[in-house]
Amino acid sequence: MSKLATDVKKIVEEHSLYYPQEQLLEVIKDKKQLVIGIPKELFDENRIALRPESVAILTSRGHEVFVEAGAGILSHYDDQDYSEAGAKIVYSPEEVYSAELILKVAPPSLEEIGYMKPKTAIISAIHLAEVKADYLKALNKKKITAIGYEFLEDELGNLPLIRAMSEIAGNVAVSIAAEYLTASHGGKGIIFGGITGVPPTKVLIIGAGTVAEYAARTAIGMGAVVKVFDDNLNKLRRLKHSLGKVDLFTSTFERSTLARALKTTNVAIGALRSNDGRSICVVTEEMVREMRPGSVIIDVSIDNGGCFETSEPTTHQNPVYKKYGVIHYCVPNVASRVPRTATKAISNILTPILLHTAELGGVDEMIFANKGFAKGVYSYSGEITNEAISRKFGMKYKELSLIIAAMM
Repeated sequence: MSKLATDVKKIVEEHSLYYPQEQLLEVIKDKKQLVIGIPKELFDENRIALRPESVAILTSRGHEVFVEAGAGILSHYDDQDYSEAGAKIVYSPEEVYSAELILKVAPPSLEEIGYMKPKTAIISAIHLAEVKADYLKALNKKKITAIGYEFLEDELGNLPLIRAMSEIAGNVAVSIAAEYLTASHGGKGIIFGGITGVPPTKVLIIGAGTVAEYAARTAIGMGAVVKVFDDNLNKLRRLKHSLGKVDLFTSTFERSTLARALKTTNVAIGALRSNDGRSICVVTEEMVREMRPGSVIIDVSIDNGGCFETSEPTTHQNPVYKKYGVIHYCVPNVASRVPRTATKAISNILTPILLHTAELGGVDEMIFANKGFAKGVYSYSGEITNEAISRKFGMKYKELSLIIAAMM
């Protein structure tokens, strides 16, 4: 090589240190590639577990997502939306339930459990007030890992899915009440709120949790006078602080005070939920009989049994009935009335859970590593792992941590 060529090579090598250096980015791959099935919901359920945007995130990470044809229609997502997001559209329950992880909103029926393979995992609601022993036995027979929306906790010990659906339910409960107060829906023809020279609507709320907070916020914003009853003084204080309303009427469940308030109220909203998922019935049939004809009861607590003695579950197709002249709206899955919003909320919570599950290596690894996720497990490897459920049905209970310890 000539001296000139050697000098040129040296110059190029020295200056190349200052050139941008191209390097292939590492493609992030999860430790476990999930195969997820999203069935079409049955039995008066309009929501779907994941929206297309979340499916796109999962498929971009290499996960497979099977969506049963028509599953998103009632949430106004069509099959093409999911197909363009990378999902595979399947046309039978057998195909969608062949996945190793099933995502639903409503609990699976016995027929749907029959489609599932042994040792499949499912994340869905459980609806404690409606669950039957044969449902649990069917899960255990196939050693299905069942995770309930109602029990999943975040890192702070909160219940994110319950919180999200409660926020929606509280807001929606007021709009439903406003609808059924009108004459066109069998009510007395009362405007929700009030106008100049006309007294405002009176709203009574049973419970002081998240549903109550959002119902009270919405009702107050519409001009109503709100009274809230709960035996938990800390919840009542928190509610007053959250709403910033020092004049908000609050009371414990003192029978005579509650009965007097019900006699003059236009709307009564049931928003109680106990720690074991079952509501306490605090409004007797006698109290309902004394309410004004044409007044409205919205029992959001019907998901867990209801807190009005006269409450009976209804459906979105036939949502109301009258008893003692009082309109009762007792649809269990009230958030399903606004399925698009509810689907987005559910999807926002489930997507990071699924990504974390894949990063850890699968559902079992997620259970071992994440205490909040493990709290959601109520059936595992043929055993009931939720104490409240085992007590309710007199079924054998096994501590999940002991099962995990035995497997490690």
